[in-house]
Amino acid sequence: MIKRLTIALLCLLLTTAAFGQKKTKDPQEKSVSGVVSDAGGAPLPGAIVQLKNTKTLQVRSFIAKEAGEYYFHGLATDVDYELKAELNGKASGSKTLSSFDTHQDARVNLQIK
Repeated sequence: MIKRLTIALLCLLLTTAAFGQKKTKDPQEKSVSGVVSDAGGAPLPGAIVQLKNTKTLQVRSFIAKEAGEYYFHGLATDVDYELKAELNGKASGSKTLSSFDTHQDARVNLQIK
């Protein structure tokens, strides 16, 4: 009887310890979003935002929504990305989302002059 009680208490203790541990694992993915605007700060819907993976050189595109906003999700945390926007033959400067940026939801605004 005492042996069964000891085993039951041990199981309870191990279960409690397992559930009490905090998850310290880093996220495997992150996202980036922002607004594309002109030099005066007005949003530019329809601007094409390009996101380039600097390891694989893969390029993803997003057409800015009505308020000029864009977003990309499912990005690797160990890769640098280059962002730029284009509209009517004009382009923004290129900005880098660094792998050292630890924000899970980064914000990068782009301006087309």
